[in-house]
Amino acid sequence: MSHTPTILVLDSGLGGLTVLREIVGVLPAARYVYVADDAFFPYGRLSEDEIIARVVPLVGELIGTHAPDIVVIACNTMSVSVLGPLRAAYSVPFVGTVPAIKPACAASKTKRVSVLGTRATVQREYTQALIRNHAQACTVTLVGAARLASLAEDALSGNPVSDADILSEITPCFVTASNGGDLRTDVVVLACTHYPLLLDRLLRLAPWPVSWIDPAPAIARRVADLLKSLAPSATGGREFPPEMIFTSGRSNALTGALAPFFGGRVPARPASHQPMPEPATNR
Repeated sequence: MSHTPTILVLDSGLGGLTVLREIVGVLPAARYVYVADDAFFPYGRLSEDEIIARVVPLVGELIGTHAPDIVVIACNTMSVSVLGPLRAAYSVPFVGTVPAIKPACAASKTKRVSVLGTRATVQREYTQALIRNHAQACTVTLVGAARLASLAEDALSGNPVSDADILSEITPCFVTASNGGDLRTDVVVLACTHYPLLLDRLLRLAPWPVSWIDPAPAIARRVADLLKSLAPSATGGREFPPEMIFTSGRSNALTGALAPFFGGRVPARPASHQPMPEPATNR
């Protein structure tokens, strides 16, 4: 009998929808549960210990409720902080989202690459290790954007976001050689899943053309390959409506507008779902 696999996608907010969109394109018949941990958004303000204390029990609750075949951590800040503890705690396969430094450096002609992420992501040892192991001969500039994830959420919600606010967040990515030569940044890694929500504006506002590296298509391919190896018959049986869960318990007026991210299906937030409590943490 065919089996409809359940894929649980977790992000701090709505940025992980950019990853989910790619997965749905590869696996349209899967059952999807998208969880926006908006009770803790934005994750970029939290320490590594705070993220671990939040995410490990949260994921345990979600696994117990939804029994996913695979869990996708569609957040760079979350992935570079908590993938190890999650894999140690649970037997479900996890696919993370980490800065795409290796392909970016391989693609760069000028050997000048910038990584645009949250402040937490660019500060993590995991990110530093990726640079040490994969930067090759590239000079890598780390840019911690304080507000860009929030601006992306505002834009998706239909709230006005000025070009000036976006430009101030991305300008540090664009670096020229100190001698004034032609060796300037030619590749920017989008190290936050929220940022592709603004890609059209990033392209327009960039001081000069660069390649923007979004890891979402590679993540989708990894999920498909892993699911095939785990359950070759998991090609899709009965169709299930996608579920959209906000951990704050607040209803979200965007739910209907998010259908394009779910392959045209309108996500429904389960009526029986109870808001997950926000655990105590040192802010």
